[in-house]
Amino acid sequence: MAHTDHRTMRRVLRREIAGTIGLLTDEQDFRAMRRYRSFAFDDHTAYLRQVEAELKSRAARGGHTTVALFDPREYAEFCTDTGLDPDAPASRTRYTAHLATTGPSLPYDGRPLTALVPELVDAAIRQATWEYAATLLARLGPCASCGEDIGRAAFTRAAGLLSRILDTAPPGNRHLVCSVSGSSETLLAVLHADDDDSGVAQPDEAEALELTAVLALGIATASPGGLVMRTSAPGTADRVYGWRLRGDGLEPLTAGEVFDAYCTDAESGDLIPPESGVDYGEPPDLGPEEGTAGHRH
Repeated sequence: MAHTDHRTMRRVLRREIAGTIGLLTDEQDFRAMRRYRSFAFDDHTAYLRQVEAELKSRAARGGHTTVALFDPREYAEFCTDTGLDPDAPASRTRYTAHLATTGPSLPYDGRPLTALVPELVDAAIRQATWEYAATLLARLGPCASCGEDIGRAAFTRAAGLLSRILDTAPPGNRHLVCSVSGSSETLLAVLHADDDDSGVAQPDEAEALELTAVLALGIATASPGGLVMRTSAPGTADRVYGWRLRGDGLEPLTAGEVFDAYCTDAESGDLIPPESGVDYGEPPDLGPEEGTAGHRH
């Protein structure tokens, strides 16, 4: 009887222990881990089936599991920095625990991995974009003439612009895309902001930080870039409008420029038929600060 009670208590306790699984989402990362003899899997598809079965099993027992993106290159660096043997299961466990607090992760909610993996990869891309933009902003240092931190000032300016964009947008759900072209690559950030019950926009905080950082980088480095907003509300046509980066502010795009941007394939340059029920127009006035010059570094 006492033995049965102990087993029952352990089962109850097991349900209350949260766990994290580090997932190798693509074939290339999976092959990179196969160089470790202690890594027991030899087929990526079979590996994903086993992971999904374990996730379902844990969920059926009432357990909570977080799925994190396992990066073999970062894992090797982690082992080097911490003095761990990379060819040891315990080291992979330590790294996975590290991912739970630092890396992109999602709670397992019963969805198949085919649906969860793209969202997890998107989260990783968003985090990498934020970290990259934040690092570049920090490296700009102080203004030579006034001593003001250039990156911090640009971030404050970008946050103010984003706030005014959301405040002046028509009611409904908002989808904002910011792109900034650098010397080696183009940074892209996406923000969703839906109205709450009182009609106030509630942007996703992580997405807002990422977009603000990308916009700030464009402002601080005077890089080419722009923002496009799409608003949707029941009973009305979707509205699409935007701005281009100009100096430390934003310049409204004409309706024709927005139409051209939306109806041209970014990779091939081919024309794309316009969507029906979509109004391509000019943005609302952002207020008295629109077009004014801030502090120039």
